[in-house]
Amino acid sequence: MGPLGFPELILIFIVALIVFGPKRLPEIGRTIGKALGEFKKASDELKNTIEREVRAEELKELTTLPKFTSLDSVSRSEPAPVQTAVQTVTVEATPVPVSVDATPVAANAPSDPTPAG
Repeated sequence: MGPLGFPELILIFIVALIVFGPKRLPEIGRTIGKALGEFKKASDELKNTIEREVRAEELKELTTLPKFTSLDSVSRSEPAPVQTAVQTVTVEATPVPVSVDATPVAANAPSDPTPAG
């Protein structure tokens, strides 16, 4: 069920007017308004209470963190030397003959492009 639009609200108002009458409709509207206000107030209160409890729990966790040792008691030995390896790669390339029109020419092909015969 989607949100109520203006035509739906008018229809609900007309049905309520027919069912409850014009004398009781303002009283019912006030009652519903007060109930919605109380509900909003209670839900905001619950939300604030939950947020307050979460913050208190986070503070409790921060105060119970393990204590760190002082820098004076830390060992100051030299770190192990880092070994690096150097690898050389050699690449050999063979030249490819190119014809005048920039198309590759096979190594065994004759250099004359005209057909024999």
